Amino acid sequence: MKSLYPSIEPFTNGFLKVSDLHTIYYEVAGNSNGIPVLFLHGGPGGGIEPLYRQFFNPQKYKIILFDQRGCGKSTPHAELVDNTTWDLVGDIEKLRSHLNIESWIIFGGSWGSTLALSYSILHPIKCLALILRGIFLLRKFEIEWFYQFGASNIYPDAWEKYISVIPKSEQKNIVKAFYKRLTSDDKYERLKCAKAWAVWEGSTSKLIPSDKSLHNFDNPKVAEAFSRIECHYFINEGFFKYDGWILDQIDKIRHIHTEIVQGRYDIVCPVKSAWDLHNEFPEAIFHLIKDAGHSMSEPSITSKLIEIMDNLDV
Repeated sequence: MKSLYPSIEPFTNGFLKVSDLHTIYYEVAGNSNGIPVLFLHGGPGGGIEPLYRQFFNPQKYKIILFDQRGCGKSTPHAELVDNTTWDLVGDIEKLRSHLNIESWIIFGGSWGSTLALSYSILHPIKCLALILRGIFLLRKFEIEWFYQFGASNIYPDAWEKYISVIPKSEQKNIVKAFYKRLTSDDKYERLKCAKAWAVWEGSTSKLIPSDKSLHNFDNPKVAEAFSRIECHYFINEGFFKYDGWILDQIDKIRHIHTEIVQGRYDIVCPVKSAWDLHNEFPEAIFHLIKDAGHSMSEPSITSKLIEIMDNLDV
């Protein structure tokens, strides 16, 4: 079992204005002359954490992280205007150009896997490799499984708390009901629902449930960005042309070295999505982790991701 590298601080960081409205925060750590690797966080709206730097050998890699639009240190906070998958893909290219990087490894989990696949489909020549974890293709059935019916049968206790903030008359469409409240002018209602949404995901992310989360959802600012932005993307079906768009584009990235890491007992992003990607993209190396759920902090997933990055030759 491999463990995280020691904590490190960025050797540079900054803010990049990517539109008239949005500015993103980024940081770079590790070896300034190393192989560039871009870490794409989850959510959308999750923001980056110091822990994320520790998945990479700092002698081998130039480690680049950024807070996607509206979350973390990026501004304006929790903003939904001009915040789509394609805006984020554009931001990745602007960041690459800003840092004078020709091409890089893309490393993304959960929503980060969605964004990594979307970016690579539009910019395959810029991708040295794709390392994808906890596959999320943002299809209708995936949203319904986690936010309407499915995961609720496995975590009925957490589900009961989650939907308690929504009147029974509106529970036939949970995402729509939350979106109404997460975009409300009523700050109390907005924050109450933001915490309920965020805690539901945090409560279901590990094979062995834990109160410890990568994100501090007790912080209203963190919870609001995470929940508002996620719900915004989900109610808009990821801003994809149609359901299942990503799987139909795999020919464009078939030549890119890709490795998929998926927890067998992932409740947030069930293994079917990773399996569907594996079947459509058999050239990718598929790692099914038998004793893990969704979180990248689970020991077996952490170990496999570090092993892949340690051995990667690009």
